[in-house]
Amino acid sequence: MSEFDLVPPQEIPPRPIKGRGATGNVGHRYATDTRVAVDDGWTPELPPLPQTRLLVDTAKSVITRNESPDLGFDRSLNPYRGCEHGCIYCYARPTHSWLGLSPGLDFETQIFAKADAARLLREELGRPDYTCATLVLGTATDAYQPFERRERITRAVLEVLLEVRHPVSVVTKSSLVVRDIDLWAELARHGLAHVGISLTTLDGTLARQLEPRASAPHARLGAMRQIADAGVPVSVFASPLIPGINDAELEHLLAAACEHGAGSAGYTLLRLPHEVAGLFREWLEWHAPDKAGRVMSVLYDLRGGRTNDTRFGSRMKGLGHFADLFRQRFELACRRLGLAPEAPKLDKSQFRAPGKPSAADERQLALF
Repeated sequence: MSEFDLVPPQEIPPRPIKGRGATGNVGHRYATDTRVAVDDGWTPELPPLPQTRLLVDTAKSVITRNESPDLGFDRSLNPYRGCEHGCIYCYARPTHSWLGLSPGLDFETQIFAKADAARLLREELGRPDYTCATLVLGTATDAYQPFERRERITRAVLEVLLEVRHPVSVVTKSSLVVRDIDLWAELARHGLAHVGISLTTLDGTLARQLEPRASAPHARLGAMRQIADAGVPVSVFASPLIPGINDAELEHLLAAACEHGAGSAGYTLLRLPHEVAGLFREWLEWHAPDKAGRVMSVLYDLRGGRTNDTRFGSRMKGLGHFADLFRQRFELACRRLGLAPEAPKLDKSQFRAPGKPSAADERQLALF
């Protein structure tokens, strides 16, 4: 059990900030100092609303590899670090601790952009030992978060992948994905594309509380329809399922997605790694105080007495009676709606390294 599992919620948690998920900057797990708020009787003026800053990421590579048996892919690319969507439950928040920043407000206000991601990707794809497999965008950040509208890093990455005929998938909560529908449709025409839309709730009020700067549920469903109509395979991810908060919507989420063109579906259970446990407790104390005890009790039951279970095989879906019920409900709904339980396999046989002529070009050159 980690120190974050042992810390009880504050009696009066910090007040929510409009348009933000976290209420402040919690200390990260690598910090060497601690801070404690003390009421000295002085009521200062409210500080200005935190502004989002775009910073430069100087990473020397952009493809991240994993060997997790729980994931259906072994490589991913994140065009940004941090995410302005501010989803309070985001399992990626602790990644900001590696930067010496807080998983709280810093994660959603200090965004690092990999401006040269397309160039770095081209270099990595051109290495002699590179072997092709589906590349997933946005696994620790949203590739279509607000800054992407201006920075267009994700679009540049897609242009490289289309050029070299490389299979690609994305998971997003943003309707901005339709901006690149031309690229997604062309990739899909060659069997190289898949778009996943994460849908947590159909309740607009709850969505604004859980994921304040992500696209509204109706906008995500609209994007799903446009993407599907363009011939791109679409999945819905009912994630995360939060007992007592949105789990009752599971069948409704799947049905709405099916009506808007989704052909496959998936789900994950809420994960609260490291500092996210305390952040989520604060959220519960403000937004669902009457449910907080029950929600955490069920989560502990699903996670073997902890807020997070890191073991392969159980970390995504949980264990026990409640986990079995979620699985059964999901499978029954998918069968009734005709949703496949897995995303379609993409074609990796068409890949050609950057600068290398295609098979058609080689045949044409052979004529001379």
